[in-house]
Amino acid sequence: MDRLYEAISNIIVTLSDLVWGWPEQLPLIVVLLVGTGLITTIRLGWIQIRYFRHGIRVVRGEYDDPEHEGDLSHFQALSTALSATVGIGNIAGVATAIHYGGPGALFWMWVTAVFGMALKYTECTLAMKYRVIHTDGTASGGPMYSIEKGLGKSWKPLAVAFAAFAVISSFGSGNAVQSFTVADQFRQDLGVPTWITGAVMASLVALVILGGIRRIGRVTSKLVPFMAAIYIGTALVVLALNIAEVPSTLMLIFTSAFQPAAQIGGFAGGTFIFMLTWGVKRGLFSNESGQGSAPIAHAAAKTDEPIREGVVAMIGPFIDTLLICTMTGLVILTSGVWHDKQEQQIVINDQAAIVVVVDGAAVEANGELKDSDLASGRLRVTHGRPEGFDPIRNHSLVEEPEFLVSDSAVLQTKLRAFNGVIELDASAEGKLELGTVLEADGRPFEGTLVMRGKAMQNGSPLTAWAFQRGLGKLAGGYGHLLITLAVFLFGLSTAISWSYYGDRSILYLAGPRWVMPYRVFFCIAHFLGAVYSLELVWAFGDLALGLMTIPNLISILLLTGVVKGWTKQYVDEGKLEPPAHLAKAKKDPARRS
Repeated sequence: MDRLYEAISNIIVTLSDLVWGWPEQLPLIVVLLVGTGLITTIRLGWIQIRYFRHGIRVVRGEYDDPEHEGDLSHFQALSTALSATVGIGNIAGVATAIHYGGPGALFWMWVTAVFGMALKYTECTLAMKYRVIHTDGTASGGPMYSIEKGLGKSWKPLAVAFAAFAVISSFGSGNAVQSFTVADQFRQDLGVPTWITGAVMASLVALVILGGIRRIGRVTSKLVPFMAAIYIGTALVVLALNIAEVPSTLMLIFTSAFQPAAQIGGFAGGTFIFMLTWGVKRGLFSNESGQGSAPIAHAAAKTDEPIREGVVAMIGPFIDTLLICTMTGLVILTSGVWHDKQEQQIVINDQAAIVVVVDGAAVEANGELKDSDLASGRLRVTHGRPEGFDPIRNHSLVEEPEFLVSDSAVLQTKLRAFNGVIELDASAEGKLELGTVLEADGRPFEGTLVMRGKAMQNGSPLTAWAFQRGLGKLAGGYGHLLITLAVFLFGLSTAISWSYYGDRSILYLAGPRWVMPYRVFFCIAHFLGAVYSLELVWAFGDLALGLMTIPNLISILLLTGVVKGWTKQYVDEGKLEPPAHLAKAKKDPARRS
């Protein structure tokens, strides 16, 4: 069974690398997404700039007509889509981009957001145009319908492939990853067992999604503005306290965008392509432009004008990346934590492996070992101090490393210096990691091996550290708890919206009788994701996310000309202004009742 699991894992990892990591310098999927965004922007004449104000007016409800078919108002549709995109990527994704790519990576996140706005406009306009209204009055739409109805029946296999990958991805990146991240954050920060967090999260998700899209829309329309206001408000406080650093930080972002900072990830170097790739990847992961998920939510909007929902959708990347991600990036950069090291206590296990340098093996800018043959064999630790090797954590050398052993599950108690031998294991990628503990004090090892030392942070812990340092005494040293709250709200909202994406995809593939079983299984999977480290599910979900993007990009490229024609007709018919009967109703409240 173990061999079968390993074989399946290797196949999935290999396929995922082909989608997201090939070629290594600039992944193919990144080129496709940015390239399609650029082509769409040019063909539509920079639609994201010309009709941005119109999109704001639509979101404000100036064009809402309760007589139109659909399930959600424009604002609720945008909130539902944003609740899926405004998530862990806004906290951990920005931190990861800056950690690997330096300050300039934030600039390239902005670039992807600008082009992503044109992608969102196109894919969501298509979803609205080709949606299906069911006999019960609910709506279904998305790339699966756009492909089949827009490109013709002969393209249906591509539509089916998109829907199947969307279902798989809804269990991985849209579900298990979210619940695990929240549970892990609560465990680290508050000591809450993962099963308790998982049970609470799964119950909250069930309360919302079992009620269908209308309940999802009501919840997200309140939850998204609330969580965004808290997060942005706190970030503005941090920036106000560090206002003197903001001008120089903005200058650093722009200068580093074309000339990478000399110190990235704790090692000298870093290439332009390396920084560009991380900025683009994290920007796309954050706002999901071109991936085909958001159109499923926007297709449920109450409107008879596809263009109107398209201009609403393109506001999503603006809020997600140009606003919220920028706030995160500026807090990280102005606080200085992006290039500082923090005292850490790390459990040595499969999830927190520490790469090591032995006998002067060469290390690249991203922290990977060049000469793996120089780092092999057994390592000795005496009185807690490593002999002849240097640990690397988060792609930086650990300062003053000390190995300890804990006899208790609570690491803060019963820690003592470790004396023993550790076998060095080589992973499939050629990276070398601390592996099996062979002996401790001459006896078979018992307990938990822990490493303590100063190292760079990455992901959500880096963002948490930035808020804690930025708020300082103002928050009484508890600024990092904001990130715990944000992770909870963002993870919950993302799972809720992704359940709807999978819900509509199941409906397309198998019919209405399978929708409720899907929702129930989604809630069960949310609990399991919090309790278990489901690396295989995550990898499968990431792979599916990449594979669902390709059919969607094909439909965008082939149908952009059609959308351009619809846009011209919409403008020529004077529909940039609200219909007369709606304008009168808004002036006379009695008419609306």
